[in-house]
Amino acid sequence: MATLKDAVVRKPVLATLRLTVPAGAARPGQSLSPVLGSYRLNMMAFCNDFNARTQKYKPDTPMHVTITAYKDHTFEFVVKSPPVSWFLKKAAGIETASGIPGHRNVSSLTIRHVYEIAKLKQADPFCKHMSLEALCKCIIGTANSMGIAIVKDL
Repeated sequence: MATLKDAVVRKPVLATLRLTVPAGAARPGQSLSPVLGSYRLNMMAFCNDFNARTQKYKPDTPMHVTITAYKDHTFEFVVKSPPVSWFLKKAAGIETASGIPGHRNVSSLTIRHVYEIAKLKQADPFCKHMSLEALCKCIIGTANSMGIAIVKDL
């Protein structure tokens, strides 16, 4: 439970924004200006910080960002790892998922691919509490819903 001192020190939150921004490609422009500008946030500060945090990823990797905007026009943000569907598409070498999952498979992956994706996702701060087995089961479920078959060996 928060103490009285914590309640006084906390900044009042104006909004929580969820965006998908390509890694290393945050620039003030058509996609970010309307969102950040409506809350009067410093776009250049966000772009510089975001690009610095995502420089270890390949360019144009979609990154989920949660921005907390405060009433004094400051902000904090958390960068999450790319979505599982993006990892599965890259591993399978496909552009889009199946239009009829369960009836038509567009590709197949091995359990080793699933394990590697699970290890990458486990580094995400929101998935640290999940076991590797639970993450693998979630990834297999996502793959099945995308029309990607999971096999033992190719």
